[in-house]
Amino acid sequence: MVLHSGKTNRPNRRGGSNPLLDGMNPALAATITLPHHRLDDEALPADTALQLVRDELLLDGNARLNLATFVTTWMEPQARELMAECVDKNMIDKDEYPQTAELERRCVNILADLWHAPDPAAIIGCSTTGSSEACMLAGMAFKRRWSKLGRGGRPNLVMGVNVQVCWEKFCEYWEVEPRFVPMEGDRFHLSAEEAVAHCDENTIGVVAILGSTFDGSYEPVAQIAAALDELQERTGWDIPVHVDGASGAMIAPFLDPELEWDFRLPRVASINTSGHKYGLVYPGVGWVLWRDHDALPQELVFNVNYLGGEMPTFALNFSRPGAEVAAQYYTFVRLGRAGFRAVQQASRDVATTLAERIEELGPFRLLTRGDELPVFAFTTKPEVTSFDVFDVSRRLRERGWLVPAYTFPANRTDLAVLRVVCRNGFTHDLAALLVDDLTRALPELERQDRPAHDAATSTAFHH
Repeated sequence: MVLHSGKTNRPNRRGGSNPLLDGMNPALAATITLPHHRLDDEALPADTALQLVRDELLLDGNARLNLATFVTTWMEPQARELMAECVDKNMIDKDEYPQTAELERRCVNILADLWHAPDPAAIIGCSTTGSSEACMLAGMAFKRRWSKLGRGGRPNLVMGVNVQVCWEKFCEYWEVEPRFVPMEGDRFHLSAEEAVAHCDENTIGVVAILGSTFDGSYEPVAQIAAALDELQERTGWDIPVHVDGASGAMIAPFLDPELEWDFRLPRVASINTSGHKYGLVYPGVGWVLWRDHDALPQELVFNVNYLGGEMPTFALNFSRPGAEVAAQYYTFVRLGRAGFRAVQQASRDVATTLAERIEELGPFRLLTRGDELPVFAFTTKPEVTSFDVFDVSRRLRERGWLVPAYTFPANRTDLAVLRVVCRNGFTHDLAALLVDDLTRALPELERQDRPAHDAATSTAFHH
């Protein structure tokens, strides 16, 4: 039998090329400083690296208590398992992963049916990394279509000032004049009258939002389309509509089936949605569909011979994991129409009930009630002078709730609000806990002499 002595002539070693050498040191993580600017010279055991990074992430907010984001923060364990199995599949490699490509095609077909495509065989669409990319693609199609008309002048795009920032980026990147329609009084989004008033012969399109991120309200898509029909009769300008349905395009088909906002309106050329919002999938996946090939100029679609297959592609990115597309298809299979209707109705019920309970507290005035998107905005009443919405947001954060406070854009920068987004997984029980925490905070807030927070120094609202 081999005898082992208690001493060794070998020098002490830390790490080295084999991270397993330190695997038995129970205090190893306490001796490590994580790299901020350059890689460390030595490797670490996997468990130690996991512990160190996980510890830092504890400083993040709790995603389930984040009432600022529209992005899905909860999926079933089976969905997470499926995503883990598909995370190594490259969506762009359709020759090697043909069934993932088939699932993407099926999702496009399902969305075309939900959005009442007049000819499902003529529809064209694709997945994206999210609604921002989808909006960029729709805007590019608008501009190319306009350029074929041979008109002079600078192209412009008409939209409400409440649009998501991706539309501002599109206009800057593709040299399009953004024509933002400001808010006025109690009109917090684009109206048909204002949309038409901002159009001219160089307008490439009008963006209508099905579900404003500022207050959760639907813009009147049918009225905007009808007004543009009349404009064409008077002037000959054929201006298409893109519906930014980042959230509402996955709500309205199930909860508002009679509302005409989609391809039932001939003026609607394209629609986008976020699979990772009310499509109930973890980030990041979005979808964009055009009603027919005429709405998407074919010169924008490239046929690429890549990794053994001929592939048409229209995207701003190339490689990305197939996990989110697989998860979107899983969600369609799992829920069906009845399941989606139940989930979205539950979110709307939580939103409307929570809005009513906050209104009953006394100091707050509702701007919206969560009866379109499961989202509502509220502010303090004029007679409340001891605190403002920024004080409320800060106090709720002390209990872990992330409820954004922000000012509205032009011409209502005088209006500061709180906004609550109710998503799948945010239950009546959690809503009741939020009301309890808000109720407990009010007495102390009301004892203040004046608002403690300076709105001018608040961080910008990212929606």
